[in-house]
Parts: sequence; structure tokens; C-alpha cells
Amino acid sequence: MACLNTLKQEIKTLEALFPKSHERFQIMSASVDELSCRFIGKNGKKYEIHANITETYPSTPPVWFAESEETSVTNAVQILSNTTGRDNHVIIQVGILLKELCRLHSLPEPPDIERLITAPDPLRLGGNNVVVAQRMEAEDTEDIEEDEESESEEDLHLDMDEGEANAKSKADDMDLEHLATLERLRQNQRQDYLRGSVSGSVQATDRLMKELRDIYRSDSFKKGMYTVELVSDSLYEWNIKLLCVDPDSPLHKDLALLKEKEGKDCIQLNMIFKETYPFEPPFVRVVHPIISGGYVLVGGAICMELLTKQGWSSAYTVEAVIMQISATLVKGKARIQFQGASGTSKVCGGQQGQYSLARAQQSFKSLVQIHEKNGWYTPPKEDG
Repeated sequence: MACLNTLKQEIKTLEALFPKSHERFQIMSASVDELSCRFIGKNGKKYEIHANITETYPSTPPVWFAESEETSVTNAVQILSNTTGRDNHVIIQVGILLKELCRLHSLPEPPDIERLITAPDPLRLGGNNVVVAQRMEAEDTEDIEEDEESESEEDLHLDMDEGEANAKSKADDMDLEHLATLERLRQNQRQDYLRGSVSGSVQATDRLMKELRDIYRSDSFKKGMYTVELVSDSLYEWNIKLLCVDPDSPLHKDLALLKEKEGKDCIQLNMIFKETYPFEPPFVRVVHPIISGGYVLVGGAICMELLTKQGWSSAYTVEAVIMQISATLVKGKARIQFQGASGTSKVCGGQQGQYSLARAQQSFKSLVQIHEKNGWYTPPKEDG
């Protein structure tokens, strides 16, 4: 990443200006990869806001997302995706964000906002704002190779040592196979960026990379409760295998029988993400085996409010969704249909038929229309 030393200094400045004790804006945690902030609105209401700093920073701005769905927060965050040049720097981004949040919440701006512009330059350039701005703008237009050559050997060695230590720490958290997958995905993204053939959105891609990295490090994943496979190395389509359900449930016994009959002992899910993720939920369906009950619909779609725009929150993680689906199947008394497609779901009605994406999408669309009219139940009643 270009301008690594600059980024580190900007983060230190932000942490100094907005500690966890600040009355309006707090830096909760920060690294060269991620930034977590908290905005204190009226009546002390707290809003959690996060940023992922990509490898193309500062050519592209950090990717911001808020845990709150309130327009007074999401509108402020959205502005940050349209910046260019000097305004891509994280220290300027925080200033823009805080100004907009204060405006939308009709709150006075903290005096610290102005200090973001006049903060000491990371490269120890004295002088006024114009000089600092010109230097930061010049950094944005330089190639990464030129920027690296401009660093002193001492700084470069320090960065390499810290980078190697950081990489080793991350390596300790996950298998080499998963580290290789993440690196391959990063390389693919870089090539797509250079070719101008980027799919999805920067925001969704960065969030999904973080989700996958967190899953590889999670205890549930390491304990073999589920597996994840990317379809054609795409971050936007995942195949999930649920390997563990409540051992006291009939579904658990059915999975044992399925292994005897077919050599398979898992429930296979397919998860598709849109470029609007994480602000819209993924589309999730059961692929195999055919299931009755468990809130599984025609085609394999799943009857869960959490998977609708109405019930979704950008704060939900992919792992949380996976675990919730597993619990919902058990709660809904899901059973595997060993006689092919003859089973009938007790939930929301209809013949199961063979599972397919088109059938699942259609049944889910109908389900949402019904529940938008009649409301949702928590937990949903077994008669839909």
C-alpha cells in the first residue's frame, strides 16, 4: 500500500484528537486495515461506523459502512464514497463524515474538526494548509513504486518488519490453505482493477473479504460446524455446508441416515450477494437435500424475516446468518425427505419439487409479499 507511513501518522492523529472519552466522536479501534468509530448523537445515542482501508488506498477512499440504518447516518457515510484526490485520506474522510453527521443531527461541530486539516504532516512538513495539501495531492498521483523508492531504507525496513510480524500473527489465526485463498482473491481483484473489469462494488467486495477472513479465524468454522466454498472464486456466491445441528434434533438423526444412504452428512446452502451488500441481505436457499418443515419453501428458499430487506441489518455477519439458519431449521422441525421430491412443507405451504434458484427466488418473492401484508411472527408460526 502506498503512503503507509502517512496512513499510520494520520491514524495516530485521529486517535489523539478523538479518544474513547470524546463527547461527540470516538475512535474505538484503528489499524492500517480497519477503522472503527462511534458518533454520539442527541440524548447520548451511539452510532457505530466502520471503514475498511483497501490496498488501492489512497487512490480510492476507505470503504465505510454504518451499523445503523437511520438515514441521518447512512447519508453521511454515502458521501465518503464519492471523494477524490486529497479527500480520500482517512484523516480528511473523518472530518467530512463528522461535519455531515453534525449537520444531519443539528449538532454543533466539535472544534477538533478544524484540527484535522491543520494536523502535523506525517512527513514532518511544516507550513500552512496549502503546502500540506499540495504534498498530499502529489502523493496520491505518484505510482506505488515511486513512493516506495522515496522512503528511506530505515523506514522501509521498519515497515517490512512490522508487516512480516502482522502477517505472521494473521497466519497463526488460520490455515495456510485459507491464507492462500485470501491472497488469490486479492490478486484477482488487483488484476480486475487494472483491466477495468471490476465486478460488484468496492464496498461489497471489501466487506465480503472481511467476512471471509473473520470466518476463517472463527472458532465455529475451525470446529467444523460448517464449511465455505466460493463458487468460481467469486466473493459474490458462496456454497455453505452445515455439518452440525442440534444433536438432540430429528434433523441430526436424518443427517446420519443420509450419510448411510448417500455418503453425505451435511445440508448444502447457496448464498448470493448483491453489490448493495451489506445494506441488503444475501439470497439464501437450500440446495440439498430436499427438506420438509424447518421454514424451507418451494425451491429451497428459507422463510426468515432476517433474510428480507425489512428484517435485515448491515451489522449482521455472514457467520451469524449461517448459525441462525441452522437454529431455525431445528426450531422448525426440519426433516429430510428421503423419497425424492414428494415431501410437502408444513410452513407457508406448497409442493417442494426439485430445488432450483428460479423456483426459490419466486417462492421467496411471494413469501415477502404475503408477510408484508400480514406481518411477521417472531418466531414465525408453523402455519406461515
